[in-house]
Amino acid sequence: MSVVFINPGKPDEAYWAAASAMMEHAARNLGLQLEVQYADRDHVRGLALARQLAQRAPSARPDYVVFSNDYGMAPEMLRLLDGAGIRAFMAFSGVHGGAREETGAPRERYPFWLGSLEPNAEEAGYLTARALFAQARASGQGRAQDGKLHLLAIAGDRSTPSSAARNAGMRRAVREAGDVVLVQEVYADWRRDKAAEQALWLYQRHPEARLVWAGSDQMAFGAMAAWRERGGTPGRDAWFSGINTSREALAALRGSELAALAGGHFMAGAWALVMLFDHSRGIDFASEGLEQERSLFVLFDAELARRFEQRVDRATPAIDFRRFSKALNPQLRRYGFDAVHWLR
Repeated sequence: MSVVFINPGKPDEAYWAAASAMMEHAARNLGLQLEVQYADRDHVRGLALARQLAQRAPSARPDYVVFSNDYGMAPEMLRLLDGAGIRAFMAFSGVHGGAREETGAPRERYPFWLGSLEPNAEEAGYLTARALFAQARASGQGRAQDGKLHLLAIAGDRSTPSSAARNAGMRRAVREAGDVVLVQEVYADWRRDKAAEQALWLYQRHPEARLVWAGSDQMAFGAMAAWRERGGTPGRDAWFSGINTSREALAALRGSELAALAGGHFMAGAWALVMLFDHSRGIDFASEGLEQERSLFVLFDAELARRFEQRVDRATPAIDFRRFSKALNPQLRRYGFDAVHWLR
């Protein structure tokens, strides 16, 4: 069984490098052949990679292709892959909104599109925002003259479904809070440098804002660097949240520079390989749904961060993906992909 993963990120991006590394570990566990190709944050390149796969000789085509609907690439990706008869599976980000009219549901308009697995990204935005607000309240500082906590939001991009879902979770937390005002939301395209640049003028425009919610750890670090440039100290006179599990992020959480951090969703690609491994052996994940959205995020504290580093952030992760396969464990009735099964 061979799989190609079209990674939408860059090989030197902490998140996407971790996603590929965990998929490679899962592939070794399961005895699969995995080829990782990087789109380098360029949707045109991503489509070119899919086109190249479709143009391979039939004997050289992979059994499965895993890709993410970053930047709304799914409709064209499916057209390219389905035309070549390559079985496709979306991980990390699926199809939502208007794109549904172009793609239909899995196994309908595109019979070789098997399904999707994506983390509940709305949950990540919600959990980090709530924890961020709680940390600011506990400090007894940071309120504006109107008595409320003023929040700045630095989001990823406008077209990736998981980005929009994280933002929606953040806004839900704001609505529930009662004492938080979202004063401005910007998009930094997941870039640390762009987030730093935007944060500088956001701080000038909103001098009473002391909370910054970010859709990724790298954007949070950009905003934190801009705050330091102004003479501030993250975690002491301003509070920041992020999403992802880079070593830098976990260290910032332990050092109280990050007030809130959620992660674990980088595992989605590895879990996709488990599902496809079973599919190749006649066990169809359709029994649990063709388009699955699962609670793959965990809100980290210092203890969970330590456990994560011991089990996952190491040369050989202490996770045996064979334990999660229905083909190898006939007693399993449902996939145990939630963090409680592999981290706690």
